[in-house]
Amino acid sequence: MTMLQTAIPSAVPRRARKHRPAAAIGRLGLYGFLVLAALFFAIPLIIMVSTSLKTVEEIRTGSIFMLPQALDFSAWAKAWSSACIGRQCEGIRGGLWNSILIMVPSTALSVLISALNGYALSLWRIRHAGLLLSALMVGAFIPYQVMIYPLVRMSSTIGIYGSIPAVVLVHVLFGLPILTLIFRNFYSALPEELIKAARVDGAGFFRIFFRIVLPMSTNVIIVALILSVTGVWNDYLLSLIFAGRENLPMTVELASLVSTRIGVPEYNVNMAATIITALPPLLLYLFSGRYFVRGITAGAVKG
Repeated sequence: MTMLQTAIPSAVPRRARKHRPAAAIGRLGLYGFLVLAALFFAIPLIIMVSTSLKTVEEIRTGSIFMLPQALDFSAWAKAWSSACIGRQCEGIRGGLWNSILIMVPSTALSVLISALNGYALSLWRIRHAGLLLSALMVGAFIPYQVMIYPLVRMSSTIGIYGSIPAVVLVHVLFGLPILTLIFRNFYSALPEELIKAARVDGAGFFRIFFRIVLPMSTNVIIVALILSVTGVWNDYLLSLIFAGRENLPMTVELASLVSTRIGVPEYNVNMAATIITALPPLLLYLFSGRYFVRGITAGAVKG
């Protein structure tokens, strides 16, 4: 027995030592794969940043993978303030304010209305709730291109076509289905006893929502904000159709940017303008990515 007791403990460390090299090799392989994958997806961004810092002569005579010989930010300044968009040479800064005017109300209304819809469908007994959910599912996956003509006719009839309110209305309509499903899935995981206790205390629909449910919805609200801001900011087609010539956002102006010097296209200016346009959603993801993951997984327990 004594010999057996002394042999067993000595065997366990040996077995553990045998598994340690395999685990270390597997971990190194996983990290190597992740680094290679990150570099692969970062190549377009690296090329864009490098090209935006080159001169036109460097772009014409060198490879796209060559680094700039000296940092030249003149393309960034021209893209922002003096690049020509059609006949106006004021850069893409004019579209920034239009993008903000479209994004802020579209995001706020979409998130607020979707949160109310998800709260009502998950925590209150509503007639034909299953039919409403089915309609939301259909609306979430129908291509919005098939609805553009009816929406153009509708906005023209009510007199808002070619204005920022028209773009906001369209973005809210297309954002409601998927955001409502996200909120409904999240609220379905909340304890029903909490809502019942609030009803017993005399709280009504809106009081329960604003006092109890909404303060508990930080993670899912961040998810909805990220999805809505990214979709509205990166939109091209809806803004092109519904905004009108005087209210074009940065994404539409970027497609119309014309930058040449002595007949030669200035690709550095185009790359700089593209990076400036993409910065807001990129920074949003960088600073709130972990909250996005928390909000997505929070509603995955029940629903």
